[in-house]
Amino acid sequence: MFCRSLCRLRAVFSCVVYSNLNRGWWRTSSAHTGEKDAIALAQRCITLTTRSLLHNDVGCLYENDSVQMYLRQLMDNHKALEHKLQRSNLSEAHRKALVKKYTELLPLANVYYKVEQALKDLDEINTILHSGSKDEDEQFDQLLKEEEVLIADRISGLKKELIKALLPIDPLDSSSILLEVVSGRTMGGDICQQFTREMFDMYQGFAAYKNWDFEIFNYTPAEFGGLHHAAVRIAGENVYRHLKHEGGTHRVQRIPEVGLSSRMQRIHTGTMTVVVLPQPVEVDVSIDPKELRVDTFRSRGAGGQSVNTTDSAVRIVHLPSGITAECQQTRSQLQNRETAMRMLKARLYQSMMGKETEQKNLARKQQVGTRSQSERIRTYNFSQDRVTDHRIGYICRDIKEFMRGREALDDVISVVLEHAEREALLDLVENSRSSVHSSAD
Repeated sequence: MFCRSLCRLRAVFSCVVYSNLNRGWWRTSSAHTGEKDAIALAQRCITLTTRSLLHNDVGCLYENDSVQMYLRQLMDNHKALEHKLQRSNLSEAHRKALVKKYTELLPLANVYYKVEQALKDLDEINTILHSGSKDEDEQFDQLLKEEEVLIADRISGLKKELIKALLPIDPLDSSSILLEVVSGRTMGGDICQQFTREMFDMYQGFAAYKNWDFEIFNYTPAEFGGLHHAAVRIAGENVYRHLKHEGGTHRVQRIPEVGLSSRMQRIHTGTMTVVVLPQPVEVDVSIDPKELRVDTFRSRGAGGQSVNTTDSAVRIVHLPSGITAECQQTRSQLQNRETAMRMLKARLYQSMMGKETEQKNLARKQQVGTRSQSERIRTYNFSQDRVTDHRIGYICRDIKEFMRGREALDDVISVVLEHAEREALLDLVENSRSSVHSSAD
């Protein structure tokens, strides 16, 4: 497939460039500044080219044989439903079911027939242009060529619209989310905790950039300005759709600011985990109070008034599953309990959905990943001013700008989302073809 080949090609090119960087180009003196600038410029060009190709590849799926077969199958179903609805001997329940299926396919059918008509118009113009004699009016030929360009552009746009109409819809895309950032437990704890705080700030900046609500449920700071764990609720337009692929392990590579490693310019590696849980409004997880254990304890923090003086922090344990949630954000035990309960419901819902998704997608292999929270999805290399998304081979320069959580992060999220949607569509098409072959056998 084109997108997979593109990522493999880009990964090979990146390996070549960074092998040269590792040989010492990045550690050279100012005499080699031109080389470093050239490498940075080359990487920027590759990133922009890859992003452009990935964005434009949506329409290319229209030419895929399996997608074409799937489209024809859907259009045959649409015509069959149209004929069935013309019968007068249908029961009310049967007619309702047919109308529902017909209505679901109607937007797709409208775009499909527009594409077919535009292709016919283009064929007619090409026929006139190639069959005309040399003595015909040149002005008329020029008008035909201009019309040919317009129709070709319209066809390209309609094909993209058609593919987008085919993309599987995630019913949770419009949900708000519970986002957690958790410091890694590897060596170099200070590095992990500092990076966790920077990631928290990045997502807070991204929420502000997208005009989303950002409500802190829990915030457990660490020493030296780091962060152990934080949980927040983010609400807004299509929050889960944009952030659902951020869940996973994020790796950091940097030289510590203080200590022996700083003086020796030794690079340390650390990790942190992002957890993204949907919070759908229409779904309510029922919990038997008898299945809960509620513990209260004194808040942990950096010190100060009202810290460690009252048992205001709350931990709730769901005994059947062992899932826990805790909150110590406010001085009110009641408010902390309500917040912990909301977090627990979100985790229980995700656990239920995870089991269902695992059963459905047992045989699926997506290049973008399975969204497992244990996957290493991205590396932030501060020493080389580089962010690499391992799922698609996407590389971004200017790590400080990326960590602000604005346009640079939005670009990566958009490319990952588009790639995941394309892979999901191809899987849907392949599964549909497999089911057709199985029924034929």
